[in-house]
Amino acid sequence: MPLVRIVFAGTPEAALPSLEHLLDSARTADGRDRHEVVGVLTRPDARVGRGRKLRPSPVKARALEHGLPVIESDRPWEDEPLASLRELAPDVGAIVAYGALLPTSVLELPTHGWVNLHFSLLPAWRGAAPAQRALMAGDDLTGATTFVLTEGMDTGPVLGTLTEAIRPTDTAGDLLERLSEAGAPLLTDSLHGLVSGALAPVPQPADGVSRAPKLTVDEVRLDFTQPAFAVVRRVAGASPAPGAWTTFRGDRLKVLQAAQVAGAPSSTGAGTAGPDDPSTPHLPPGRLLLHDGQVLVGTATHPVRLQRVQPPGKQAMEAEAWARGARFDDQEALGG
Repeated sequence: MPLVRIVFAGTPEAALPSLEHLLDSARTADGRDRHEVVGVLTRPDARVGRGRKLRPSPVKARALEHGLPVIESDRPWEDEPLASLRELAPDVGAIVAYGALLPTSVLELPTHGWVNLHFSLLPAWRGAAPAQRALMAGDDLTGATTFVLTEGMDTGPVLGTLTEAIRPTDTAGDLLERLSEAGAPLLTDSLHGLVSGALAPVPQPADGVSRAPKLTVDEVRLDFTQPAFAVVRRVAGASPAPGAWTTFRGDRLKVLQAAQVAGAPSSTGAGTAGPDDPSTPHLPPGRLLLHDGQVLVGTATHPVRLQRVQPPGKQAMEAEAWARGARFDDQEALGG
């Protein structure tokens, strides 16, 4: 098969394993050229941190390290970026978490279209936050899907899938890291399968569709009148960004990691400790308690243990360290 010219579109850390895999697999084991990454499309530098300094996307930074041409745009259909993409003359496009929808003018530019690596088992969790939504929903299993990109929201025909179990301690960051690493070779194989004709895209089923819009700051505010499992799921799905949050003494407190108390009832009602077990303290929703070295907060069911938090203007820290500094009394609560 002739050398395949690939343009890569992506922005965050989760896209880096796919870019690296494409670069590392450009030649076969016997030294034959397999494909070439001819350029990268990524979103423009963004202002971050307290100083609001411009910072390049992780994909841009990595592409420049490899000496790849970089097109920076969140509107790739405009004349200048579209002309730059056309000059690259790609046979196929690879896209991973680029962050903007591509219209027909861009979709039709590569000879064989675009292949998207998406971090769910489509048609479940179509949208910008699939791993986050799967965690918040309490899913036990997720995965990654490669599909031919169309103008719909993650609606294109499927080329390949892989599955990944969701672990009890997973945050969205943990899950995305595993899926991005596992999905990288799947994307490379799907690109070659599409171009060679070895893979035939299969339409997605009409049933089982769920949506995964980007998380908003308002919806990841913690509500301690919910059951413990719901609080823990929200924390996990929102970590590391945007970060679940509550208020303490009038200031916002991010909660980056939390867990159900060992021995307390699980989300299914299982567990060795019931509501009358003396090892499981009774706390009203939101009430704080430092108990046996653990920072507990009450919910509608049993307490949740706070593990990592981030007070305003400070770095993330262990919840126990925060509690020692805050010196809260046994009547103080979160979310008031």
